[in-house]
Amino acid sequence: QNEKELQDVVKQQEEKMLQLIDKSGEVTRLKAEVSELKRLLQRAETEAKVLWEEMRGKEHQVDTAYVQERVMLRREVDKLRVLLVEKEDENVRLTDKY
Repeated sequence: QNEKELQDVVKQQEEKMLQLIDKSGEVTRLKAEVSELKRLLQRAETEAKVLWEEMRGKEHQVDTAYVQERVMLRREVDKLRVLLVEKEDENVRLTDKY
C-alpha cells in the first residue's frame, strides 16, 4: 500500500517537473521573441529618428546616400550599446554564479 502511494507521488512529481520544463522552454522562447521584437523596434526608431533629423531642415533636397549612411551608423551605435548591455548582464550573472 505505502509503496503504491509512494510510486503515485513520485509519478505526480515527475509529471509536474516535466510541465515546469515545458513552461521553462516556452518562457525562454518568448523571451527570445521579445528580444527580437525590441531589436526590430529599436531599428525602426533609429531610422525614423535619422529621417526626421534630415527632413527637419530641408524642404526638397535630401541626400539619400548621406541619410542611409547616418542610418547605418546609428544602427551600429545601437548594436554596440546592446552588445555592451549583454556583456554587462553576462558579467553580473557570472559574478552572481561564482
